[in-house]
Amino acid sequence: MKICQNRVVIITGAGGGLGRAYAMAFAAEGAKVVVNDINREAALAVVGEILGQGGSAVANSDDITRYDSAGLIVRQAIETFGDLNVVVNNAGICRDRMFASLSESDWDAVVAVHLKGHFCISSHAVKYWREQAKGGAKVDARIINTSSGAGLQGSIGQSNYAAAKGGIASLTLVQAAELRRYGITANALAPAARTGMTEQVFADTMKKPEEGFDYFAPENVAPLVVWLGSEASAEVTGQMFEVEGGKLSIADGWRRGPQLDRQGRWAVGEMGDAVAQLLTQAVPAAKVYGS
Repeated sequence: MKICQNRVVIITGAGGGLGRAYAMAFAAEGAKVVVNDINREAALAVVGEILGQGGSAVANSDDITRYDSAGLIVRQAIETFGDLNVVVNNAGICRDRMFASLSESDWDAVVAVHLKGHFCISSHAVKYWREQAKGGAKVDARIINTSSGAGLQGSIGQSNYAAAKGGIASLTLVQAAELRRYGITANALAPAARTGMTEQVFADTMKKPEEGFDYFAPENVAPLVVWLGSEASAEVTGQMFEVEGGKLSIADGWRRGPQLDRQGRWAVGEMGDAVAQLLTQAVPAAKVYGS
């Protein structure tokens, strides 16, 4: 039996890149897929591919950055396929600028698509799942979020993107802690793959090779996402996965490092020596990308 047989999956930003790879992989494993993309023609094209291979899918072009509109995506999944099991928050944009040159509109657009978009559709899905759980139904649901290496360690020229992706990492931890009681898991991934966004910045690095293993192919990330969306992943929640080529790892999150206890209030004049001592004991953070 296919690992996601008859599970209903919403994938945002699924008209190309990683989202398309996820949609195709989920459908191949028996899932019924709602292909969401603001570009309706792109969404329809992916649906056509899935249907042509004997899969089940519908297109959706509602806006994930508007709360009411995001609710329509969840409603379409339920009305079309009778249920909802998985939300894959994948849609994203870039508006790269050095911080000193970053406009308010560039900040707002990136935060809206990434961070608010994750909230809007997940909120509607969780309300649906919570009502099911309260009604006595067995819920086995998944939220799969998309962070980034930029969100985990920062990236020069991407303060808006890094802030949104860092917010998504923290959001995932809270969702996992709060929602397990309803039968919902929440995990995130930081993928390194060739997409419409990354090709603008890393075109030479990520270009497809003429032969051999395509290291940055979006399809390399899809197996993890499909597995996370399956019933087999029920015991895994609150994790941040990094995927690049054939590499799979779990990120080691923020933890309390070395500490000094004054057993009382510190004086301003004591701070310099105390901080210097802590810095000699602390494990250095990974470098900000581009620095």
